[in-house]
Amino acid sequence: MELEIEKRTLRRITWRIVPFIMLLYFIAYIDRVNIGFAALSMKSELGFTASVLGFGAGIFFWGYFIFEVPSNIILHKVGARIWITRVMITWGIISAGMAFVTGPTSFYIMRFLLGVAEAGFFPGIILYLSYWFPSRSRAGVTAFFMAAAPISTALGSPLSAALLEMNGVMGLAGWQWMFVLEAFPAVILGVVVFFYMTDRPEQAKWLKEDEKAWLVKTMKAEASAKDGKASHSILKALANPQVLALSLIYFGTSAGLYTLGIWAPQIIKQLGVSSMTVGYLNAIPPVVSVIAMVLWSRHSDRTGERTWHVILACLTAAAGLAFATGAHSIAGLIVALTIVNVGISCAKPPLWSMPTTFLSGAAAATGIAAINSLGNLGGFVGPAMIGWIKDRTGSFDGGLYFVAGLLVVSAFTTLLLARSQKAKVSRAALAA
Repeated sequence: MELEIEKRTLRRITWRIVPFIMLLYFIAYIDRVNIGFAALSMKSELGFTASVLGFGAGIFFWGYFIFEVPSNIILHKVGARIWITRVMITWGIISAGMAFVTGPTSFYIMRFLLGVAEAGFFPGIILYLSYWFPSRSRAGVTAFFMAAAPISTALGSPLSAALLEMNGVMGLAGWQWMFVLEAFPAVILGVVVFFYMTDRPEQAKWLKEDEKAWLVKTMKAEASAKDGKASHSILKALANPQVLALSLIYFGTSAGLYTLGIWAPQIIKQLGVSSMTVGYLNAIPPVVSVIAMVLWSRHSDRTGERTWHVILACLTAAAGLAFATGAHSIAGLIVALTIVNVGISCAKPPLWSMPTTFLSGAAAATGIAAINSLGNLGGFVGPAMIGWIKDRTGSFDGGLYFVAGLLVVSAFTTLLLARSQKAKVSRAALAA
């Protein structure tokens, strides 16, 4: 009987929550990386070098870094419904404002403010999922949520390329139209969040009474089981070696993700194809990665194994980046970018299933935000280094090798963390 209630409850909350948060992340990711397509024309019109583009695209993550932890703490206190509403409306307004940058300084300022506005969204959703889904089901659910990033690349690439064709309409450049029109959904959905989202299972009027009772009981039991070993202190969460290790692991995956989001259109464009063709070609790798991500995360949930699912995925992405440096045909480059997409996409769901196994309460809010904000600095370092190296060498190769190296470091850190955890468990068993 209880098994039937569990299946029914998980099915209901999955259909209620997951498609909606996927839509939110879909819009967030488009607004975060559409600079890669805008640069196809914006770069020459405003006289940006590769270094300016890489630094400006990446400075987003400094705003994210500074405000992410406080933002997630506020979300934990006031609830996801109110705070995600605030996040989406402010980032939509600022994203539209990107249409009016006139040079490097205004570009840097607007990208920084976009990071400030969006701070707390991604870790807030990860925290939100920990309120609704038992840990044994979380990697699969997280995979569906995170699949919105590659899906947004697959659908957003042709869309962004098409909007660039509006060049000259009402006196605006195509890249200006792209920023304005792709920002509207964030504001509209921000209002929808306020009326649609439910903060906690106890408040879910859309659940049947037996479903609500099972979910509340299960989540409370899970929280109680962590009470003896989980860190609740905010300061302890920030100083937790596991949090710092996971931040370093996420750093490499973020460098890889935003290298793709920001520079892949430029890398494809150098093969001499049109902007519209770039849009269609850039949509191919994420389609494959979505399928791989879902299958990989389900395997991780089924086996309960996280470590090697992260390690193998990071090494796959690193190999893909190395392969991309030697790809001089369209087919070869798309295969290489597909390998990178698959590796990065597959690494993230099992990685994000790790923090809430040793953190709870306010510490979970802080720890998840710390991992995301520190790790997302890879989204600054990767794209910025690629731009800097491109200006000095005339090639993307050195930057791609650099990001591949960061992913190897992520894999090695994951292995060290797993061995450290195993040793800790062995010592505790001996002491008992």
